[in-house]
Amino acid sequence: MTQTPFSLSEKPGGTDGDASLLTKPKTKSQRPPLYKVLLLNDDYTPMEFVVHVLERFFGLNHSQAFEIMLTVHKKGVAVVGVFSHEIAETKVAQVMDFARRHQHPLQCTMEKE
Repeated sequence: MTQTPFSLSEKPGGTDGDASLLTKPKTKSQRPPLYKVLLLNDDYTPMEFVVHVLERFFGLNHSQAFEIMLTVHKKGVAVVGVFSHEIAETKVAQVMDFARRHQHPLQCTMEKE
């Protein structure tokens, strides 16, 4: 039995490029969950130190850092940024370590957005 080659416009199975061909459904990849990094107020950490932390670890300019520091001071807590889990975890650890090394009780936490 001899097979005859099919033309470029003809598909195997005789569909002639028909849209009825089975296609693999596209799976949407989900974005990883994001986490808010929060700075908590205390009665002992100097405001200047909090501003320095915000500039150093979150890349804020002085006026942005000052505004967030005031929010922390007045409301007791402020969102400093929103990051992937790994980055948020690293930022929290960096802030906590830096505060401890400078003997300040500053608290930094993270929570799922």
